[in-house]
Amino acid sequence: MLVYQDLFTGDELLSDSFPYKEIQNGILWEVDGKWVVQGAVDVDIGANPSAEGADEGEGVDDQTVKVVDIVDTFRLQEQPPYDKKLFVTYIKRLIKMLTPKLDGDAQVEFKKNIEAATKFLLSKLSDLQFFVGESMHDDAVVVLAYYKEGSADPTFLYFAHALKEVKC
Repeated sequence: MLVYQDLFTGDELLSDSFPYKEIQNGILWEVDGKWVVQGAVDVDIGANPSAEGADEGEGVDDQTVKVVDIVDTFRLQEQPPYDKKLFVTYIKRLIKMLTPKLDGDAQVEFKKNIEAATKFLLSKLSDLQFFVGESMHDDAVVVLAYYKEGSADPTFLYFAHALKEVKC
């Protein structure tokens, strides 16, 4: 199994059990999330509750919660939304922190394509949700989520160069 960690904090952000698609010339990874229900499972044993004197509301479990699988699995922490100025400041900081950590080819590719990826993200800025890893460290890379047109499930965007692959 492969786990992808935040290059700066070591927080686990993704694994290979969630397939990704490279977009924006490999700068971003796009991953489909899903809403899932967690909680106690209602097991039907074939009994007739009304014949056995059960109350009308018996067996109803309000311990179930609906969560997004990626957010729950990796304990992502939602952050307040960014305005355009704050987002551009974040991207500039990310470039400054990330560029020295990349080797030659990756560094060239990143510098060449980050501007187009930033424009793409700015076009969706009002629709984005922002997450960081569990540690909520100041230097954490931001994971972005939005809902594609007509979709009930969120799509997550990761900065590919800011992820470190770890084999488990």
